[in-house]
Amino acid sequence: MINRNYFFLLLLIFLTACSASQQQLARLPDDAVILAFGDSITYGTGAKKSESYPAILESSVNRKVINAGVPGELSLQGLKRLPKLLDKYHPDLLILCHGGNDILQKEDLAEVESNIRQMIILAENRNIPVILLGVPKPGLFLNDADLYNNIADNTDVTFIPNLIAKILSDASMKSDPVHPNKTGYRKMAFTLADTLQSAGAL
Repeated sequence: MINRNYFFLLLLIFLTACSASQQQLARLPDDAVILAFGDSITYGTGAKKSESYPAILESSVNRKVINAGVPGELSLQGLKRLPKLLDKYHPDLLILCHGGNDILQKEDLAEVESNIRQMIILAENRNIPVILLGVPKPGLFLNDADLYNNIADNTDVTFIPNLIAKILSDASMKSDPVHPNKTGYRKMAFTLADTLQSAGAL
């Protein structure tokens, strides 16, 4: 018979592993700007523009959310694009979801990790907190590529693990093998809103 305290310890470890690696965030003012930065998943490929996760998040949290998603973009291209957007919009929060195209095109994952880390540094140097979303690696059972966990382990980002992986594992929430549909994007938006709420940003 398993010791009761041991059982609850295992349960706590399991729940911690499945939840966001979360920092407390400063409250977002009513006129805050959130920059959603990434590739086609941020853009909303597979659904109408009004059904993208940034559009749904904007209405959910009553804050301006800029959709800065570019379909097909590689992380190195994103790294070059990000500084101008940060300087243009001066966002209060960056939601970062990048690297999926690199993974699909079998780019060097160490380089991808470095590019995403540099994106985070660009935001941190401007005192902009970051929420990081992982992208799954191809496989029968989808999980975030290891590079996202590596980044989350030694940065101050708020990390929501396996959100996209879980969505793409459910046929009812995806439009094709690598993109959510409107239901999947709603799931992304509502999860992000819940994360902002629990982190004290709302």
